[in-house]
Amino acid sequence: MWNRKELKGKGKLAFKANYWRCVLSAFLLSILVSAGTIASRTNSSGTPANDPDGAAALNQLQAFAQQNPKTFGAIAGIVAAVGLTIIIIGIVLKIFLFNPLEVGCYRFFKENIRTDGQAGLDNLKEGFGNYGHTFATLFLRDLFLMLWCFLFIIPAVVKSYSYRMVPFIIKDHPELSATETITESRRMMDGHKWNTFVLDLSFIGWALLGIITFGLVGIFWTEPYRQNTNAALYLKLSGQEAEA
Repeated sequence: MWNRKELKGKGKLAFKANYWRCVLSAFLLSILVSAGTIASRTNSSGTPANDPDGAAALNQLQAFAQQNPKTFGAIAGIVAAVGLTIIIIGIVLKIFLFNPLEVGCYRFFKENIRTDGQAGLDNLKEGFGNYGHTFATLFLRDLFLMLWCFLFIIPAVVKSYSYRMVPFIIKDHPELSATETITESRRMMDGHKWNTFVLDLSFIGWALLGIITFGLVGIFWTEPYRQNTNAALYLKLSGQEAEA
């Protein structure tokens, strides 16, 4: 069993030894992850039934639609087309650009832990090597997570921990198929999901401080620290710690 304090110690040392590269890589990774969730957040938004202002606006919209059906139909069509176009562009960018970059970012942090803070930014481009394998694996991972989201939040969160090591495994074991890579991540995280959740919670103080400082602490400390710690966890679970 791994020790949370030990992993965070390794993550902090590797981060401080390669500070600016870690900050840049973590900032890029946070943008990629955030961009991948924009569509789902947009789809989940709505007008609360008990919101008086929202109800009034809805009534006005219905009245306008009844009085000007053709105009309303044209406007609704344009809005729907623009929204659909934005969603499609976002999905395409995530699948073909963001996902390979995500793999490169995880590769950087893994190498940064393994080399005691000596990783170079050239690791970021490694996600584009063996592109088809990366594409298929992360597409399948994202599809599975989306399907789990339909079964409410908790199952989706649990599965996100099961698939956590997928971006690391892709580069370390290119011989595995997409489904085998996901299965290996599930095996690796078996019995470790709760402790990993607690590990994430241990950064909550830094996250709150990041909110107070308008995200500055998150960019320049919390995220690179957390990502290095996550890479240290992967090395521990994969049995590569002795090589680090």
